[in-house]
Amino acid sequence: MACAKVPLDELHVTEPFGPQGKERTLPALHPDRKEERCFLTYKPPPEDGTPVLVEEFLEHAQFISEDLEWLLALPHDKFWCQVVFDESLQRCLDSYLRHAPRGLDPSGLSSSPAVADMQRNIHRFVFMVFLRMATHKESKENFITPAVFAEIIYNNYLFDIPKILDLCVLFGKGNSQLLHKMIENIFTQQPSYYGDLNETIPSIIQVFDIILQKCGIQSENTGNSQPLKLNANKCLTAMAMPEEELADLVLYMCDTCTTIHSFLDTFPEACSTFKQHNFLNRLSSFYEMAVPDLEKAVKKRNFNKSLQEDMWRRISHSRKKMVEIAHLLLQHTCLQPILEGSENMVSYVEDLLQNFTAFLQEKRFLADYDEQFPIADDISLLQQAFPHLDDTRTSYLLQGVESSWESVGKKRSFPSSANHSAGAKSKTGRDLAVSQKEGAGVLEDREELRGAEAMTDIPHKGDNGVVCTLSAGELESLLSSIRDLLPDLGEGFILACLEEYGYNSELVINNILEDKLSPSLDKLDKAMARPVKNELPSVLSTRSNVFDDDEFDVFNRDRLDMSRVWKGRRQGESVCATLNDKQHIEEQRARYQAYQIVVDEIPIANDPSGERDNAFGMDDYDDEYDDTYDTNQIGANDLDEEDELLNRRPFTTPQVLRTGKQAQENDEDEEDEDKNEAVKKDHFLQDPAVLRERAEARRAAMQSRKGYRPPPASNVVGGPKGRGQTQEIILDRRRKEANKNRGANHSRRMMADRKRNKGMIPS
Repeated sequence: MACAKVPLDELHVTEPFGPQGKERTLPALHPDRKEERCFLTYKPPPEDGTPVLVEEFLEHAQFISEDLEWLLALPHDKFWCQVVFDESLQRCLDSYLRHAPRGLDPSGLSSSPAVADMQRNIHRFVFMVFLRMATHKESKENFITPAVFAEIIYNNYLFDIPKILDLCVLFGKGNSQLLHKMIENIFTQQPSYYGDLNETIPSIIQVFDIILQKCGIQSENTGNSQPLKLNANKCLTAMAMPEEELADLVLYMCDTCTTIHSFLDTFPEACSTFKQHNFLNRLSSFYEMAVPDLEKAVKKRNFNKSLQEDMWRRISHSRKKMVEIAHLLLQHTCLQPILEGSENMVSYVEDLLQNFTAFLQEKRFLADYDEQFPIADDISLLQQAFPHLDDTRTSYLLQGVESSWESVGKKRSFPSSANHSAGAKSKTGRDLAVSQKEGAGVLEDREELRGAEAMTDIPHKGDNGVVCTLSAGELESLLSSIRDLLPDLGEGFILACLEEYGYNSELVINNILEDKLSPSLDKLDKAMARPVKNELPSVLSTRSNVFDDDEFDVFNRDRLDMSRVWKGRRQGESVCATLNDKQHIEEQRARYQAYQIVVDEIPIANDPSGERDNAFGMDDYDDEYDDTYDTNQIGANDLDEEDELLNRRPFTTPQVLRTGKQAQENDEDEEDEDKNEAVKKDHFLQDPAVLRERAEARRAAMQSRKGYRPPPASNVVGGPKGRGQTQEIILDRRRKEANKNRGANHSRRMMADRKRNKGMIPS
């Protein structure tokens, strides 16, 4: 196998090959040593949190996580073979850099903890893979020659400028030191990336020009001297372009500004390359022309509320990042060399003053920059580091800053004098969405839209008597700056001191150290904690409604009868479902089971205590029973009276002694009695066969009394043909032929003969 301290590019390994297992020697970096494994491309989490989509994402992400974990566990030579020769791995990594959710992008991570954990795992594995790819020496035994490493990462496109920019955006927060070492090693080992960066910056500047062109604004720095076309005035402006196009434009600007800021913040060595392209002046000019136009479009146009808030948040975020980009460029190209005492200090001072002078014509940009990074503090540092600074020039600059504040209609929250530089310095991370509002920036008849980092404002009065607003972030910054110096003081006491001295941290610290606090503050406990804010009761607890506490009150009930809730018109049950529903039988079962309890014998057992079982309420002796008349036979010796015997059975005349008329009347009376008795009987449902038999018997009895003889049964079928028929059969057939008109023929033959006799039917 591998020998010790041999670089991977010079290493050869011997391994079995083929079905017979013959050994062969190959370079350590060879395509045949790559493992056959297909890496899936990354898909972002679902935004709506649909269970089916969430399950699909988790299953898909689980495969990616397992593959990346397997890749990181490979040894040094196998890892580089897989990285260099496996195209599916590069597609997987590129898809994550392209589709992974950024800071302001909506994502479905909050909908499910499982999705957040899976996304966190993939995020960590991808970063570890890129970190290992950017390391040419893992240990004394596992390393690659620097020159060969530079060729591998550059010629195989393992890293390029777009990938590095995306890495800074995704992993810069929280991993800035590791990411800086990683990018620094890439640029150090392969200086060609500086040339690629130098060619990329014009494309970034072109992005700003495209945004201005889409907004119908002609850039002054494009250098295009061609005459305008006749249809040039037909370009859409931010107020007239479609809603989707404006949203894409704002997203484009926000993504570009965030990416540049993350890259420069992570790798400050690139600031000099940006300076060579006059990027700072192009940025300030773009800020001055595009930002007010986009803000006006978002404020004045009628958008969906959620879309409008998202666009306003992105514009505010872009403004802040553009100001911070300008500060990073000035700090690393001008201020830092001055503070370090470089040899060409005069040139750096002159360069800084020229940049500030160029900002004077960009009033809005200068005011926003001065609010976040006070220019007076930078000039104060220049005066300390370079005593020969021209006071007239610095005074001109400070007056220009003041005029920029007045031109945009803004008021300072803190005075701009050098005496309050520390107080201004403590205001890091000021929210531009709150502080950079124009007088006409309030939406008509709507709630004011604020930026992504907007917080609660606290009104206070400054040293100049002007009422200003102090955000919660600024207040926390003041508290932390004072507690760093005086950790024994409580937050409640510090808040009282800040309120007393106009939120001037320097004055508060000075008075506490010199023991010059006002009498009202001396009486307070210095360890006093911050007062707890009384939270307002929730709306649900204070609401009053006629439907409170009913069966559908979801705010007070954990469970509802969902069988009584349906969407749309309720579908009726089918006939089969109705017939198969035996619920009514189950409801009546307990009722009829009580009638099944039949006790024929009652077992009586003696308890060990000597008492008998009294389960059925039977006792051997009841002292309350009256047995006075038990021996008397009541009514046994009484004689039946004559009336009682006659009432029991009415007298009837024998049938032999009856006359004809009397017998008929008696029979009719009996029939009436039978009918009355039949009517009086309470038969809910009688058998039809029984009723037919009774009716037939009554009909036969009546016919026999009247002397009616029913005709004998006729037989017209007879015997087989050719054997002759009996006389009875012949007579029956004649009788049937003669009486056909009384049956089912409905006198058809008689009527036909009648019509024929009258000449109606030709014969």
